[in-house]
Amino acid sequence: MLRTGNNRIGLVARRTFSTSTRHHEGLRIGYVPEHFSTPLHFAKKHFRLDASLVPFPAGTGHMVQALKASELDVGIGLTEGWVAALGKHGKQAGFKLVGTYVETPLCWAISTGAKRDIASIEQLRGKKAGVSRIGSGSYVMAYVLAQQHGWLDSSAENPFEFVPLENFKNLRAGVNSGQADFFMWEHFTSKRYYDNGEIKMIGEIYTPWSSWKIVARDPTDKRLEIMAQRLNEGIAYYNDSKDEAVEYISTELDYSRKDAQEWTKTVQFPKDVRGVDPGEIDKTIGILGKAGVLDASLSQSGDMIGIKRATRAHPS
Repeated sequence: MLRTGNNRIGLVARRTFSTSTRHHEGLRIGYVPEHFSTPLHFAKKHFRLDASLVPFPAGTGHMVQALKASELDVGIGLTEGWVAALGKHGKQAGFKLVGTYVETPLCWAISTGAKRDIASIEQLRGKKAGVSRIGSGSYVMAYVLAQQHGWLDSSAENPFEFVPLENFKNLRAGVNSGQADFFMWEHFTSKRYYDNGEIKMIGEIYTPWSSWKIVARDPTDKRLEIMAQRLNEGIAYYNDSKDEAVEYISTELDYSRKDAQEWTKTVQFPKDVRGVDPGEIDKTIGILGKAGVLDASLSQSGDMIGIKRATRAHPS
């Protein structure tokens, strides 16, 4: 078992990995190259995080595929995307939840084309929803939106026609061309394109759970403990270095300085990323079950979690 404190590893993990050269190599960590990745960048830049950072601009759904294909060891992505994949694929998903990367909810902006005659959420029922991939966070949250508005209760039909468009750029183009009627993406990532008139916002929705989790193909991999320490250091540095964070976000990523500054006021990272709260995953399963994303009766948090937060990094 993994245990916290001075990089202590239980006897099982030591026996399993003492002869494995794979575990002496750097981790392959998938991440979304947005503002939330700033502490990860600091962990690599300032605290010698031994990892290859692999960007996935298409988001969590693409990382799910890469993890299943053994192309990644770790993924940092959206809670709803991970839980939906685990609920659908079970053990065949090829990963488990091992950490909490962001404590605060995510604000999903709901966008359409700048010149489209869609002005409110009420007009979206039955429309074409642009998503990055089937099973992605943008796909899952569309069902949560439908559930909140009662569009799943009166008909067995899908509330939307889903149009996979792979990435944020294609989604913006899709709502302007008519290929899709609307899409959902993180608020501050979308805001620049409201400001320049490319798309318009018709609403927003917050996740009812903390927004980002860490998953790993092998929860007993002893490199996860060192990774967690480096991420914790990166987060502490971020908290103490907001000016450097804003500079990085506004020069290396697709955000204005003002938006980067405003975003830092809305997000809270944990002091310790290790472990996941089973109660929060139970809540997520329940909501996603009501939204029709997974079968809540067949989905258990204990099957999804590899490292429980309540016991501070003990594999379940």
